[in-house]
Amino acid sequence: MATIAVAALADGSLLASASKASCSVPSKEVAAPSFACVSNHRGTFFGGEVVQLRVGCKGGLSRMRRRFEQRVASPKSVLMPPDGGDLVDLIVPEKDRAWKHAEARGLPRINISRIDLEWVHVLSEGWASPLRGFMRQAEYLQALHFNTFPTKDGSIVNMSIPIVLPITDVQKELVEGSGAVALVAPDQNIVAILRNFEIFKHNKEERIARTWGSTAPGLPYVEEAITNSGNWLIGGDLEVLQRIKYNDGLDHYRLSPRELRAEFERRKADAVFAFQLRNPVHNGHALLMTDTRRRLLAMGHRNPVLLLHPLGGFTKADDVPLDWRMKQHDKVLQEGVLDPETTVLSIFPSPMYYAGPTEVQWHAKARMNAGADFYIVGRDPAGMGHPIEKRDLYDPDHGKMVLSMAPGLDRLNILPFRVAAYDRTKNEMAFFDPKRAEDFLFISGTKMRSFAKNGENPPQGFMCPGGWKVLVEYYQSLTSSKDVRPSRQPALV
Repeated sequence: MATIAVAALADGSLLASASKASCSVPSKEVAAPSFACVSNHRGTFFGGEVVQLRVGCKGGLSRMRRRFEQRVASPKSVLMPPDGGDLVDLIVPEKDRAWKHAEARGLPRINISRIDLEWVHVLSEGWASPLRGFMRQAEYLQALHFNTFPTKDGSIVNMSIPIVLPITDVQKELVEGSGAVALVAPDQNIVAILRNFEIFKHNKEERIARTWGSTAPGLPYVEEAITNSGNWLIGGDLEVLQRIKYNDGLDHYRLSPRELRAEFERRKADAVFAFQLRNPVHNGHALLMTDTRRRLLAMGHRNPVLLLHPLGGFTKADDVPLDWRMKQHDKVLQEGVLDPETTVLSIFPSPMYYAGPTEVQWHAKARMNAGADFYIVGRDPAGMGHPIEKRDLYDPDHGKMVLSMAPGLDRLNILPFRVAAYDRTKNEMAFFDPKRAEDFLFISGTKMRSFAKNGENPPQGFMCPGGWKVLVEYYQSLTSSKDVRPSRQPALV
């Protein structure tokens, strides 16, 4: 094996050279459009960095060159295909709904939680393609231990988190021996039928330890959805009786992967770059997204489109609620911080695990199924503070490192964050320059919340005025009402 260093040169060429004297691969130059972007051993792009590649001497460099040429010299004319080749759609066709509903009313019933319903939503629209229902035992174990899922042709795709449905001892006795069961949402509507199911033991400690890398008390998703859940898991083929809607004024933002693909095609996108978030957008985020588009244009793409994709399922109690976040994101677009013509704002229906490097793979994989071929990843993606110790639960750099080597994500191009901070010499958010570190101010989430709660303005240029006003209104509403954030109960229409 040889170590190959690759870098984009000032004249726009891609230089690759072997560092091991015994390797027979000579230095090569590959013509490419000017772009500070390189490829690692899995075809993933890293902006503005020189990376080391472990490739076999024979043929490794030429394969790498072909991948670069295919993705850079010839911009794609079609969207990224979904995992497994076909986008899963588990929603019953309208012509069959009446008799499916009639069948469901005669089946044994399992009452599901709000988070379970969010997973029904995720599965129904194909975000987890090629998965076609809650996982059976073999699928669960493969996801839990290997972060993968098998396809029909024997290959694997990424599946880093188990998507499972817990049931109690009583529910297990009720449904055993049945060929199918009806799933009943918190509003008592029957939302789906689960067929050909399998019931197996829910080893909660193993699931928690392998997914989060910790069994510390206080993990938000664990406390909400696992600790008090049933001792069994039921998996099978899912038929969703009609599209999941929440009647909260935000359903028009909840575009399915199929609808997003249609929108990208309508806009004639030749590259889609996705940005996952569960926080308000400040101008540092916007700088990163606009700079990413600039880089993709320099790379040779004609019309890169941003998928601004806030997470819309379960989040922990101190996160800004979805409705307020969407108001803030709307202001960012209305005030031109992001270009509405090249930005698609949509809600990602998944619950939030806060499982760091394990979960960020799921976030990336789901966006790939929606047509994204570039994924922006930053510091400590999907992470959180340790629930009982004063430290981060995960190493802040591990998320982007894991994405660059994760099995089944080799088709996706990973774009790591460049660190942005408030530049006091320019009164705006800018990319951090360590040579003049004293000029930069890092405004933490805690500091931002303190400003908003007290009705104070952050430094000029930190966030668009309309977006900041929304945050102030949210935090002051909490102070005035002293209300606990209500839980959102999805409902069907």
